[in-house]
Amino acid sequence: MAAKRKHTNKIKKYRKPLNLNIGMLIFAVIFIYVVVCVFLYLQTGHMVRYEVQKGSLATNNIYRAIAIRDEAVVNTPTAGYANYYANEGERVAAGDLVYIIDETGHLNEELESINLGENVLSEKNLLEFRSELANFSHGFDRTDFLSVYDEKNSLNSTVKKLASANMLESLNRIDSTNGVTSVVNRCYAPQTGVVCYWVDGYESLTADQVSKDMFDKKSYEEKKKLLLGNSLLERESAAYKLSTNEKWSIVVPVESAERGAELEAEGYIKVRFLKNQYESWGATKLLNNGDGNHYLQLSFTNSMITFVGDRFLEVELLLDDEAGLKIPNSAIVDKEFYLIPEEFVTVEGEASGKGRVIKQYVTDAGEVSTKDFEISIYNYDEKEGEYYVDATFLNAADILYKKDSQDNFVVSKRATLTGVYNVNNGFADFRQINILSQNDEYSIVSSNTRYGLNVYDYIALNAESVHEDQFINE
Repeated sequence: MAAKRKHTNKIKKYRKPLNLNIGMLIFAVIFIYVVVCVFLYLQTGHMVRYEVQKGSLATNNIYRAIAIRDEAVVNTPTAGYANYYANEGERVAAGDLVYIIDETGHLNEELESINLGENVLSEKNLLEFRSELANFSHGFDRTDFLSVYDEKNSLNSTVKKLASANMLESLNRIDSTNGVTSVVNRCYAPQTGVVCYWVDGYESLTADQVSKDMFDKKSYEEKKKLLLGNSLLERESAAYKLSTNEKWSIVVPVESAERGAELEAEGYIKVRFLKNQYESWGATKLLNNGDGNHYLQLSFTNSMITFVGDRFLEVELLLDDEAGLKIPNSAIVDKEFYLIPEEFVTVEGEASGKGRVIKQYVTDAGEVSTKDFEISIYNYDEKEGEYYVDATFLNAADILYKKDSQDNFVVSKRATLTGVYNVNNGFADFRQINILSQNDEYSIVSSNTRYGLNVYDYIALNAESVHEDQFINE
């Protein structure tokens, strides 16, 4: 029997031909391009532009001031309960009745035995109350809620004084035979002045004694004492005080001696009192007190009575702010230049900022020759007759020649200019600036200066992020 033929079945996997889809190919190319661009972007330093505008600095000219007045504390001759009749802030003449002292405390009982009638506030009294409340509301600071209690005590004291005025009329009607008047002492003003019913220990303070710790609010509240009506006073204790001179002053702490000197140089400064928006001119004087800080004294010849009830005042100094081109301080940089005498520089137009010099050089053959080079000019010193030339165009010990002359000059002298990088033309170009005034964030510089900035110029916002002649990638 014939042998059976063996059949071997081999199954081979079918390989599909590679079909390149044009859409996928384009997508891959775009993806790779985007990845490369992102990588290059992250590896490249970028510059933020800033458009130069006209403006002025919003300088913080608001200060907390301490008031200095001629004040005389009047002590009570005997112990007893004080009832005040002169209103606080009222001017009294020498010999006017200010308060009475009830030595026994029985005066109120005697007065209650007679018909006192009703205490009716006059239109003037009501107007004073409204004005006081309006001023307090305007100057109220939520972080200083303790001032609410001071205002409450002040109003209570005023009410008691108004009631005491009615009581005084009744006291005059009491028969002296009942013995009341023998224990009641009438106290009169020893001199002319404005009455105040509070003391704080600063009544004898002079401007040159002011120190930093006096401006601490919490510490001051512990020192201030209100003198309220119908309160018990010890013998020879403070009953009230008189402000005796219309001339007074305020003292404010200033940031530095330089700032203080600038303010003192004004001679007179217009001051706005934030309590009631009152404005007055004060004569300036810089004080260098013993605590190492600097203070400015502003002296006035009026309005003392308006603020007689305040030891501390929030004030604003109304100064004429410098106006010019406003630029951020982050854009300012100092750059070093060579100083070249003007006779060795040929200027190609004042506005171009370009010039030419004749510089000596050595040829490849070792011969000494001269060549005309273009340079950039950044400033001109009229007093010295010298141009500021970028150090990248010249080197120390380079020899320059006058035009049509054998006189030469060796480059060596350097100086520094303050400026910014102008980027109008797509690359960083240094421009000098003249700073008029400055605060922590911005500076005001002169406009339309020679080799300087103009309004609407673009500058590098951060000078540290660019270098001279760098091409700008935005």
